[in-house]
Amino acid sequence: QVQLVESGGGLVQAGGSLRLSCAASGSIFSINAMRWHRQAPGKQRELVAAITSGSSTNYADSVKGRFTISRDNAKNTVYLQMNSLKPEDTAVYYCNAEIRALASYGIYWGKGTLVTVSS
Repeated sequence: QVQLVESGGGLVQAGGSLRLSCAASGSIFSINAMRWHRQAPGKQRELVAAITSGSSTNYADSVKGRFTISRDNAKNTVYLQMNSLKPEDTAVYYCNAEIRALASYGIYWGKGTLVTVSS
């Protein structure tokens, strides 16, 4: 059974930083793209950042220059370094990943971690 577990969320003041982690576990053969999404109260879930297996990245315009996505393939983990946080970054942050397991292939989601940025 493949699982993704996020960590690192919390309460931070505007201008501060947080680092989110998302670790994949289970009978994993390989992981392709890994992504961070977020969903603010009353809003639709949106893509924040993505990273391919070759470490190419892309970002939503709203976070470019402030957030950095990275991955550690040996640990099956993706990170999101968030700097210069703004109140509008407040949301539940979810990771997902395209995972080839021993008996399956699909997109798996974590349960999310809450980030709250106070003004």
